[in-house]
Amino acid sequence: MSNAQKALVMAAGIFLAIALITLAVVLFASAQDSTKAGQSNFSNIQTELSQTAFTVYDNTTLSGSQVVNALRKFRDVDQFGIQIFTGKNPAGQWYGKTINTSVPLDNVTYGTVVGVAPGLIAQTVDEADINYVNPSGKFRASLVLDSSNVIRGIVFRQQ
Repeated sequence: MSNAQKALVMAAGIFLAIALITLAVVLFASAQDSTKAGQSNFSNIQTELSQTAFTVYDNTTLSGSQVVNALRKFRDVDQFGIQIFTGKNPAGQWYGKTINTSVPLDNVTYGTVVGVAPGLIAQTVDEADINYVNPSGKFRASLVLDSSNVIRGIVFRQQ
């Protein structure tokens, strides 16, 4: 009888060990799925926050002084450009980086960085320059997005 009891206790111990291991594996798998979902959500939030600084300029009307301030704020952002169309320069001038906007919106090269822009901030405050930005002028802003839906630039058009 004592051998039978020992065998039952040992079998119960093995059964409990297998049950605990199975429970641990199931919990680990569900925790792994939750972790992946959390990382994905965090990545989306991080992307939104990184673009929040630019989205305030989407389809808004700004004064010329706000345009110059935006130019100063974003001039050192990598892979980003600002184009300003003034009354004296209807062709526009790029600052920071030059962004490809000469192709249709559905083209994969739309919004790609072409190179370093020729514009200087000093031109925007020199009244004799065609790129002068009148501080009291009104400018309509729009964002330039590439094919990956990443904001690559802002275009300001004087109204």
